[in-house]
Amino acid sequence: MQLFGKLYARVLIWARHRRAVYYLCGLSFVEAFIFPIMPEVMLAPMMLGKRHRAFFYANLSLLFSLLGSLVGYSLGHWAFHALTPLLQSLHLYDSIERGVESLRTQMNSHWLEMLLVLMLAALQPVVPMKFVTWASGIVGVPVLPFLVCILLGRGKRVWLLALLIRLFGERAERILHKHIEWIGWAALLALVALAGWWLLKH
Repeated sequence: MQLFGKLYARVLIWARHRRAVYYLCGLSFVEAFIFPIMPEVMLAPMMLGKRHRAFFYANLSLLFSLLGSLVGYSLGHWAFHALTPLLQSLHLYDSIERGVESLRTQMNSHWLEMLLVLMLAALQPVVPMKFVTWASGIVGVPVLPFLVCILLGRGKRVWLLALLIRLFGERAERILHKHIEWIGWAALLALVALAGWWLLKH
């Protein structure tokens, strides 16, 4: 917790730096595949400082999140293949490959439901973006639908934040901080319910 607290505090400092826009681009990019702090931590104070540029910041963050998601996708794809000899030596490869192949088959047969699950995962803040991008690369989700899902999922988050801050200013930030846990858990329950329904159906 202390590590994440320090990272959180550092990101807040970046938000008030004269080069904050560059830090936001970098944070949005690396958060998609490795960094543990969400861009919204920077976005909220930046938007509050310049409310007329709230949607500009949101779109900029979204653009670099999309670029970062491609890196995460590639890492998931290539890391799985690079680790194949190690997994084989540990006698884990066959079972993992069967699971991945099963997901691929289900994705091809029921692609709409799979993409909906992917979009919900990108929308809610409980599942880190990194898991979504890496897992998509491992399973082999088609790149264009993958990017559309990330665009809609992450886009709704940053656009909603921009809209609330444009309308309500600091009140919006306080409301988000107060209710973010409930929002996150509600979205997670919706994701689990959808995944459960899909598994039972197929």
